[in-house]
Amino acid sequence: MHPHRRRVTTALVLAPMALSGCAPVVATSMAVGSFAVIDRRTLGTQTDDTEIELRASGRLPDAIRGARGVSVTSYNRSVLLTGQVPDPAAKADAERAVRQVNGVRNVFNELEVGPRVSFATIANDTQLTARVKGAFLEQKVLDTNAVKVVTENGVAYLMGLVTQREGPAYATAASRVSGVRRVVTLFDYISDEDLARIRAR
Repeated sequence: MHPHRRRVTTALVLAPMALSGCAPVVATSMAVGSFAVIDRRTLGTQTDDTEIELRASGRLPDAIRGARGVSVTSYNRSVLLTGQVPDPAAKADAERAVRQVNGVRNVFNELEVGPRVSFATIANDTQLTARVKGAFLEQKVLDTNAVKVVTENGVAYLMGLVTQREGPAYATAASRVSGVRRVVTLFDYISDEDLARIRAR
């Protein structure tokens, strides 16, 4: 498959090494090439992602009730929606509003219908994000700057530009972190040749 051709799939996968206590891993993948020195995105794409987050967040208060419970994360122009909304209509309306933002190519709507999580849960999620990143660092062979981690209510979402070989390694490392209930991968897959060019810049 050409590195710039999009492919989106969703599947429940198990960590390559089955260990008791590992969190289940849900994989949603897209094959897209992009180039950057530090986090593998171009500077232009990083700027676009920042603008998308600001514009999407700005639209939500007018689009739904409970907008303060929604978090918007954009990576490589794909948007992840996490948090809680009061009803299914708000969940659908939030996605619709974000899709209308210029530059958005895809929306992963992971919003939950229900009350907002407690401050204790938010604090725990922040700690889990740091621990997942630490787990990447401990692997030594994984580039911690290649993957963005978003944790919501114990679910770790991974976004980044990775190879087919790297993807399962990131997912496995995250699933082994105590307290992580589930791992969802939202990776953009690049070829080994693309990765070599990125590292050579």
